[in-house]
Amino acid sequence: MLEQLSIRNIVLIEKLDLTFEDGLCVLTGETGAGKSILLDSLALALGARADTSLLRTGAEQGSVTATFSLAPTHSVFEIMGDIEVAPGEPLILRRSLGADGRSRASINDQAVSAGLLRAVGEVLVEIHGQNAERGLLDARSHRALLDQYGRLSREVSATAGKFETLQAAEEKLTRALQEIEQARVDEEYLRHVIEELTELASEEGEEEALAIQRSNLMHAEKIAEALRDAEKALTDHGGVENRIRTATRAVERVIEKAAGKLDPVLEGLERAAIEMAEAQVIINSVAGDLDMDPAGLEAVEERLFALRAAARKHKCEVADLPKLLQSFVARLQSVEDGDREVEALRRAAAEARKEFMQAASKLSEQRVSAAKKMDSAVMAELEPLKLGAAKFMTAVSELPESNWGPAGIDRVSFQVATNPGSAAGPLLKIASGGELSRFMLALKVVLAQVGSAPTLIFDEVDRGVGGATADAVGDRLRRLAEGLQVLVVTHSPQVAAAGQAHWNIRKSEMNNVTITSVDRLDPSARTEEIARMLSGASITAEARAAALSLIEG
Repeated sequence: MLEQLSIRNIVLIEKLDLTFEDGLCVLTGETGAGKSILLDSLALALGARADTSLLRTGAEQGSVTATFSLAPTHSVFEIMGDIEVAPGEPLILRRSLGADGRSRASINDQAVSAGLLRAVGEVLVEIHGQNAERGLLDARSHRALLDQYGRLSREVSATAGKFETLQAAEEKLTRALQEIEQARVDEEYLRHVIEELTELASEEGEEEALAIQRSNLMHAEKIAEALRDAEKALTDHGGVENRIRTATRAVERVIEKAAGKLDPVLEGLERAAIEMAEAQVIINSVAGDLDMDPAGLEAVEERLFALRAAARKHKCEVADLPKLLQSFVARLQSVEDGDREVEALRRAAAEARKEFMQAASKLSEQRVSAAKKMDSAVMAELEPLKLGAAKFMTAVSELPESNWGPAGIDRVSFQVATNPGSAAGPLLKIASGGELSRFMLALKVVLAQVGSAPTLIFDEVDRGVGGATADAVGDRLRRLAEGLQVLVVTHSPQVAAAGQAHWNIRKSEMNNVTITSVDRLDPSARTEEIARMLSGASITAEARAAALSLIEG
């Protein structure tokens, strides 16, 4: 439940600390005293849009802190991510607003986004305003509310799974049909390209080999000339080999007289002779291997240029041409084998659709059954609320196929007829202000039996009613508060008298500054407040007696 609410510098509130209780808590006060400020402040702490107009005049910063006590198993802890709350520790939602328009949000002093704060707040508190267009009155939420009442979460989850499977199967079929259709359009082109690439028959590494061969052929003449010059230098004028032999004989004639000093010289000359012989052999071998055929160069260039032209045409590398050929062959094969593949995908999609429809139809039947039970329960609540002549019905109808989704195939809407013989219509359009509040209260009483936020807030749910009807509203609120914390802002003395705790909101001036304050009323002050609500500014003894009678009743 909501335990505490602390407000600083919000509109007319400078500083306010409230402590709430279980059960039915009522807040009263004259019109304009600031009851809406309390609700706006709480909404800010629950993640509502931050607006600098909420900041108290002259203040640099305002803040609202809402403290909740919750069971450790409460569902809110599942959506808080990494925010840890120790068992028994309160959950503290805080929102601050600066004059520069910036706002900060935190949960248990850990900074969070406004989105997460709002998600947490929606699980903790439901606020039903005077002109509510969300929650119970938002037709988009009716299907989920009916599912909640019927305890159909398992069936909804199963239907959602079947719908996802159906979507995946249909998307796969659609993609296959598009690919095959495109392949059929390109079939002639595909056959031409396959024939072209097959004839080209490019091989892995061929471009590099051809480039090297071309380079060799282009430079063969120059290489041959260089080899001839080298051979001439080695052989002219008797040749280097003859000179080495002459030098060797000269050394040999005196080697015995040199006491070993000429041995290295002789060895060097022998090595030089060997190296010279090997060099001549290599020169002759390389010269013999040179391809001097111009026709060969032309053939290499023609092949190389053909490969590169094909790569440019298909916007790829030459090395990718074999893979490209394989991909074109596969696309053409998909055209030839497409009918079989599409037929298999059609069968899979049809089976997925069948399973989805079975799940969705079963869910529809259960919704219709739950709707009948909920309608009866709501109708039972309308009689005491002086709406006995009205009818409440939950319409379950099939949506157009284009609107089917994870929640099934149903449109669910709450409809009412307020007068005998009149046509039923949407709750928000048919019911008047006073009727709308009572319909909403009846719905909430019924839905609270199967789950609700732990704290409900009603802003003038008794608007437009009085007398016995207001008594009935107070009684229903008290019943609702048996299992939940209910806060109600009211102008009705009958509703105020039904509360278990009572706060008075008032506005006053201090040093030419208007402020709003809230006081917890003791039994005596509570009697005075309800008497004021009964009689106005002048409180009579009769009004006090009537107030006591209401409280005791």
